[in-house]
Amino acid sequence: MPSILEREIFEQPDIIQAFLQSEAENARRIARELSGRFNYMLIAARGSSDNAARYAQYLFGLHHRIQVALATPSLFTMYGTPPELSGALVVGISQSGQSPDIVSVLVEGKKQGRPTLAITNDATSPLAKTADYILPLNTGREMAVAATKTYTTSLAALALLSCSLIDTPQNMEALRQVPEQMRQTLNCLGEAMQHVERYRYMDQCDVIGRGLNYATAFETALKIKELTQVVAEPYSSADFRHGPIATATPGFPVIVIAPKGAIFQDTHALIDELRRRRAEVLVISDDQQALDSAVLALPFAPGLPEWLTPLVAVVPGQRFAMQLTLEKGFDPDKPEGLLKVTETL
Repeated sequence: MPSILEREIFEQPDIIQAFLQSEAENARRIARELSGRFNYMLIAARGSSDNAARYAQYLFGLHHRIQVALATPSLFTMYGTPPELSGALVVGISQSGQSPDIVSVLVEGKKQGRPTLAITNDATSPLAKTADYILPLNTGREMAVAATKTYTTSLAALALLSCSLIDTPQNMEALRQVPEQMRQTLNCLGEAMQHVERYRYMDQCDVIGRGLNYATAFETALKIKELTQVVAEPYSSADFRHGPIATATPGFPVIVIAPKGAIFQDTHALIDELRRRRAEVLVISDDQQALDSAVLALPFAPGLPEWLTPLVAVVPGQRFAMQLTLEKGFDPDKPEGLLKVTETL
């Protein structure tokens, strides 16, 4: 019988398809009403939602030349010195919408007269009730402790908002292709999962991504850490070269996310360097050349523009983390020492 986590991983294509259908008009309305009211975004989030915010930094910079800053909630709560928010659209991303520190950022945004937006799976949560606008994820209750469907739907919400802020029919059509690309990816990973046993005794690894998939590196590392207790360190390929590459000793596992696009040559060059160092290279990619360079190839379906690959490239990471959990003899539905909803001040 499949675990709850496995079921939720495989639900993602249908959930995102339903989300795009149900929330398209809401996103257009929000975009219309926010037009001209902000010149940068401040996003408050924790955990997987914080990784979604990293995606937003690249997405809105690339498509809109909008600067996206990640909030420092402790300044709002612990220190009581919130920054001046002139010009900001204040956004909270939280699957539960419960954490007081995330809510406090939106409360302060409203206090300073700034528009606020909640992206959450609970439209009745404190975060949703605080915000001026809500993009509800509508994933149904996420039962597994490790977030999967709420993470990818948060990415879809950000992509939908981006498409709605400017009239981009081509981008919207590309976004609608994501569910099918996710289905193809889920279907093509079976063979790779048969080889995950090789990493049963792995206790450390690095996870590398850059640009739009910097978020994917962080989310993949987070899934590995919380499910398998492996110390998985995420880096951009640029930062990795500034010192951490010293960890890439013979046999050391390094997972590289290498989609086609602007960052491909950079990440492929890093794969070559890692192979010269005789590191154990695992590759998540939609490019056959990159996959052929790997000890373990984790493919995702080709055909999406790079700005949408984070929605699909994370799926091989989710499945790898889940399979490694099983290989280590852990319960993927009961990660040690974790709760589904974490509330921080």
